[in-house]
Amino acid sequence: MKEIGKGDFEELRELEESLWVSKTRFDIAHVSRIFAPDFFEFGKSGKIYTREEALAAPPHEINPKLPLRNFKVHPITSEVVLVTYVSEVQSDTLEVTNRSSLWLRTPNGWRLRFHQGTPVRK
Repeated sequence: MKEIGKGDFEELRELEESLWVSKTRFDIAHVSRIFAPDFFEFGKSGKIYTREEALAAPPHEINPKLPLRNFKVHPITSEVVLVTYVSEVQSDTLEVTNRSSLWLRTPNGWRLRFHQGTPVRK
């Protein structure tokens, strides 16, 4: 099994963080490269989003705290990793959410297959 090295760790961090920066999150070409063809998301609201819905999200300011807190990469196989972290987004209040992402290593690089957000109770 191919191990997840420092380069993979940093690449996965950069990819995740790019989804928290408005300039790259709402760049359709960028996000289309990152999302796997069968990507889906369980949003923090409980809504399930398809790839098409995620790509069609209207641009807006996100205001995240970066770097992502408690960022970890958990290898499942040599080609699949689970990434976990805590997002902190400032809107009217500070929104804190536990996050998990399933990433697949492909011949064209890492692709995001699944993402979930679970709000942290205050």
